[in-house]
Amino acid sequence: MNIAGLFILAISFATTALVSFGGILVMVPEIHRLSVEVYRWASDAEFASAFAVSQMAPGPNIMLMSLIGWRGFGISGLLVATFAVILPPGILAVIAGRMEARFSSSAILKLARSSLPPIVIGLMMASALITARIAVDGFIGIFIAAGVAIFVALTKQNPLIPIVLSIVVGVVAGRLGYLA
Repeated sequence: MNIAGLFILAISFATTALVSFGGILVMVPEIHRLSVEVYRWASDAEFASAFAVSQMAPGPNIMLMSLIGWRGFGISGLLVATFAVILPPGILAVIAGRMEARFSSSAILKLARSSLPPIVIGLMMASALITARIAVDGFIGIFIAAGVAIFVALTKQNPLIPIVLSIVVGVVAGRLGYLA
């Protein structure tokens, strides 16, 4: 068992989780940088695949980090990555909740809280750009991604509709040789 590697995995994912305002999705750029570029626990294609599986599967979005841990270190990596992402922010949430209850009337707290949405949106945009760079390839991929984004943003329809249509477009395009 690679104890040093598991320790690096735990520290990397725990520190990333502690500073991720806006949830797991805003962690994607840093998790990608660590997993693919720094430690090479996964390739771009493996990361994109793990990201897709984690987003399509029911359950918590932390599955991405669990899959990267599994890819790099097997079942022990899966467990270490999962706990590293859950425990530190969980402890911080309990502490922050108690502090917020105690200082809820503070003007500084109210101002700080109002600055969080733009921060989260910026982090989500960075996450989307990095994920698109590694996962969307060629005209068909751009067409599918843009089509899904436009459909979801402009209609009040169930997102399952563009998902199914996009899978059909992808299969047809692949059979015709337009997708690798």
